[in-house]
Amino acid sequence: MDNREEVREFLTSRRAKINPEQAGLPFGSRRRVPGLRRSEVAALADMSVEYYAKLERGSLAGVSPAVLEAVARALQLDDAERAHLLHLAQAADGSDALTRPRRRASRQWTPHRSLQWTLDAITAGPAFVRNGRMDILAANQLARAFYSDVYASPGNQANLARFNFLDPASHRFYPDWDQAADIAVAILRTEAGRNPHDKDLHDLVGELSTRSDEFRTRWGAHNVRHHGTGTKRFHHAAVGELTLAFEGLDMAAEPGLTLTIYTAEPGSPSEEGLRLLASWAATQEADTATEPSSAG
Repeated sequence: MDNREEVREFLTSRRAKINPEQAGLPFGSRRRVPGLRRSEVAALADMSVEYYAKLERGSLAGVSPAVLEAVARALQLDDAERAHLLHLAQAADGSDALTRPRRRASRQWTPHRSLQWTLDAITAGPAFVRNGRMDILAANQLARAFYSDVYASPGNQANLARFNFLDPASHRFYPDWDQAADIAVAILRTEAGRNPHDKDLHDLVGELSTRSDEFRTRWGAHNVRHHGTGTKRFHHAAVGELTLAFEGLDMAAEPGLTLTIYTAEPGSPSEEGLRLLASWAATQEADTATEPSSAG
């Protein structure tokens, strides 16, 4: 994931998404490619065609915030795309060194006692901590039960992206599988722009690109998004359909990590489903605790 290539493909893909009418330009004729021409983006951003062409070739090092904002305006970037462009520029000139999260190996990181206490105190909904690679790093009892399919296969390595694209169980768990797949790739693409030096992320993207056509196609689209709140549908093997709202909170004490909490609408069938799931989870853990030791 070379930064210059990332910049080039991101800007090119955004330019291709805008038609002249959306930009307030005459459509004209003889257009061989979708979207705007470089010259049109340059005019909208009030810069020379040569300078914009240099930017689109991947040369963002030293570019001023005003120029980045002009490009973002011309390409009609949303908030997530603007942030992604800024992160790409920071990576290009090395200024992300102080702002990117500390590199950590997920296998070696364990939550502080107070974080696990906080997760365990949330009993009405699944609550878990993930990183930008979508590794589940810590979870409460209900989240472990909620993601029982993810934990069931050691090959998933407690990673939601691997589960989404490499585990057939994900197609049942996510009734809106295409939407879940789009979100997963957008989260990984956002992390790649924010933290381009993460070798584990490079390895994960390489693995998924090799093993999943669905992932490879989506990765090439260069879509990014903020994933802070919303509603999703799930189908859990033990309790059936669940429609849950979620809130994702950036953790100030652990830059780069996100605390996600799922909840159901009060009085809804999904709230009853979460209660059943909590009961099922408690029974499962109790059964595990009382299993006789094989050492005897």
